[in-house]
Amino acid sequence: MQLTPRYGPDPIISLDGPPSAIADLVIRQRRRLADELAGLDEEGWTHPSRCDRWANRDVISHLVATNQFWSFSIAMGLKGEPTRFLATFDPVASPAQLVADAPQVTTGDLLAQFVATSEALAQQVGALDDAGWQATVEAPAGHVAISTLAHHALWDALVHERDILLPLGLTPVEEADETLASLRFAAALSPAFALSRDEAPTGALGVAPSDADGSFTVTVTDHVAVTDGIDGADRSDGTGPVLRGPAVELLEALSLRAPLPSGLPADVERWLEGLKVTFDQA
Repeated sequence: MQLTPRYGPDPIISLDGPPSAIADLVIRQRRRLADELAGLDEEGWTHPSRCDRWANRDVISHLVATNQFWSFSIAMGLKGEPTRFLATFDPVASPAQLVADAPQVTTGDLLAQFVATSEALAQQVGALDDAGWQATVEAPAGHVAISTLAHHALWDALVHERDILLPLGLTPVEEADETLASLRFAAALSPAFALSRDEAPTGALGVAPSDADGSFTVTVTDHVAVTDGIDGADRSDGTGPVLRGPAVELLEALSLRAPLPSGLPADVERWLEGLKVTFDQA
């Protein structure tokens, strides 16, 4: 399904907290993934990932392309000229086509490309000041702040890190701050995609990881806002649905890598429809 980004001065997603806090997480995760990739043999690079029809090297080719897009989008946003390229982007077909069309290179060259594009992105985000983090840029959901784009970049690469390592029988590193930041973004992205198609119900969803001190609320009106804490204490008063479970398991579920925990209210599942429909999995 083709994306329907919302462009303009009112960002469709807003995340509370210090905008620059995401920088170290984006940089750390990509450098760790580069180290993990350097330890793989050729069989590891060609091993099937969790992504349908993609080997591990295809996932990295995808991440090279996304690194390049993030960097370009940031550069244009800092110039005051946020792009609108993704209005014709299909999140299923377009990445697959980009990977298929990528020049065939050796494993060493592909790793070098990933390292180079990751370091270019690291230099960009590392140089941002407070105003820069708030600059408007293009991301799949539409025009958002650079901080929100960086959350998308972390979430995407962290999930793909797991897509590579788990089928190899390797245990992914699970940094609590990376997981929570990615979970906050993943919980916002699905209703944002639905909202951009005029399909999202308004309301609020609490998310309470059982193994992290980082509960938050996703509120959908004419945009999606993520705020710390859960309104109405633990929602035991029935004021709204709450998604509960270990943070990594919640991230896997919200990223369409696993089912939601059993026994949840039916209302909770509606928040996944935006991402499911976007990726033709509804």
